[in-house]
Amino acid sequence: MIDKLEYFIALARERHFARAAEELGISQPTLSAAIRQLEDQLGVSLVVRGSRFQGLTPEGQRVLEWARRIVGDARTMRQEMQAAKKGLSGHIRLAAIPTALAMVQQITAPFQEKHPDVTISVASCTSLQVLSQLENLEIDAGITYLENEPLGRVTSVPLYAERYHLITAAGSQYAERESVTWQEVSDLRLCLLTPDMQNRRIINQHFAEAGATVRPTLESNSMIVLFSHMRTGRWSSIMPLSTAQSFGFPEEVRAIPITAPDTEHVVGLIATHREPYTPLVSALLHEARTLAADFTPQ
Repeated sequence: MIDKLEYFIALARERHFARAAEELGISQPTLSAAIRQLEDQLGVSLVVRGSRFQGLTPEGQRVLEWARRIVGDARTMRQEMQAAKKGLSGHIRLAAIPTALAMVQQITAPFQEKHPDVTISVASCTSLQVLSQLENLEIDAGITYLENEPLGRVTSVPLYAERYHLITAAGSQYAERESVTWQEVSDLRLCLLTPDMQNRRIINQHFAEAGATVRPTLESNSMIVLFSHMRTGRWSSIMPLSTAQSFGFPEEVRAIPITAPDTEHVVGLIATHREPYTPLVSALLHEARTLAADFTPQ
């Protein structure tokens, strides 16, 4: 039944039989047959059927919750037995918001040094994607904002607090200031993250609190794109200092704290709240807690 529950989770995630089958590496008829067998075993209809996938039935929604729990427990059991036999090994999947990508190595590097048989993948995602992928068992942990928008039932480890700086070229307006207000920054030619990013929603909120409206002339979901455009001298951007410094900080770049309001937002590691955790997640949480005390506002 575990395999069928994994198939069902994939179908609920993709909301399309063909895409789910492709992701699972099986044929669509095999997937359809497995879902029908699962329905027969449980005695309920799980999928609203038509000419194409139309969603889950109420019973299907409830089974999905159980499926995530059961599949998660099965993976935990397999990992525990594997770890007991030959030590911690396997693959751990992380997703992080763009502004946190620069600090991920401060967790992954010492983690991998302690557990050399574990491989790691890191994906850049929006905060909503981090939560969705965590819920759907697509990732093992995520790094995201902890306090600004609801997280649901997760275990969290605060790592550091983001403080925002105006990142601008030397010689530009405000480049020699010790601080600048959100109202003043609103008048600049800005490049910012796209509106689907929580960082951008936070920035928009601070502009609104200052009675200003922001109209960036360039948007991207990549911090590298923003920084490279800022270095041309034609744009300024708003970033945590640590993010800007990760690209190298040449003399022609300035970072000026933004005030009025002067706020910070906590970023941390999150994992699905469950007992017990998989050995990999447990080790990652331990690493995050070890490092947390060393992080400072950026």
